[in-house]
Amino acid sequence: MSLDLAIIGGTGLYTFPGLGDVEKRAVQTPFGEPSGHVVLGELTGRRVAFLARHGEAHTLAPHRVNYRANVWALHHLGARRVLGVNAVGGITEKMGPRVIAVPDQIIDYTHGRLDSFCDIEGAKVEHIDFTEPYSPALRAELIVAGKAANIAVVDGGCYGATQGPRLETRAEIARMRHDGCDLVGMTGMPEAALARELGIEYACLALVANWAAGCGGEASISLPEIYANLEAATAQVPPIVRALLAGK
Repeated sequence: MSLDLAIIGGTGLYTFPGLGDVEKRAVQTPFGEPSGHVVLGELTGRRVAFLARHGEAHTLAPHRVNYRANVWALHHLGARRVLGVNAVGGITEKMGPRVIAVPDQIIDYTHGRLDSFCDIEGAKVEHIDFTEPYSPALRAELIVAGKAANIAVVDGGCYGATQGPRLETRAEIARMRHDGCDLVGMTGMPEAALARELGIEYACLALVANWAAGCGGEASISLPEIYANLEAATAQVPPIVRALLAGK
């Protein structure tokens, strides 16, 4: 099977609107169960796969997501280009709520996650080049797609991946800002590295749901406000994806 694009949906994106000729596929992997069924369908005449990272009912916390099974399942079904949609917090001034960004770097603060396909008995150890963690070609296409869809997209930024599921302290965010992070999220790694191990082109569409702790002049983080911001940003994802596919 050949797929033009696979989409991994984050918080707030549990189904993908507009898919036609839909088929749900259960995939067994050597790494256990994926987050759920992979939904196959057509969008703008292209074959697309969609997988809800946290499960369709958001039952999987970030540190409990089986990233290896998810990425392997999509690759097994023919995905060679994967778009990860991630809800994030904004740290630097250009990354305010409802901003959509296409980051170009990652710093990994997670721990204890199963983060490599090499980590099984008898597997060959692969030392991937991760200098540029996201595919430059797919990133560039996303930027063009945003313009084509008349949606403002920030080009670049460093995504800091934290363990979750709790939000970060003010001191942790201050450290991340010092480290050079523009965004903070909980699911960017090891997803990006696993895609690289399988030779998949991978890029992230980061949806800013809130200012991170101590940023943007906010004294505290309001969950209702987070959900409202995320809903507004998530509504912009389908037009960007359709423009991305139309450009192929």
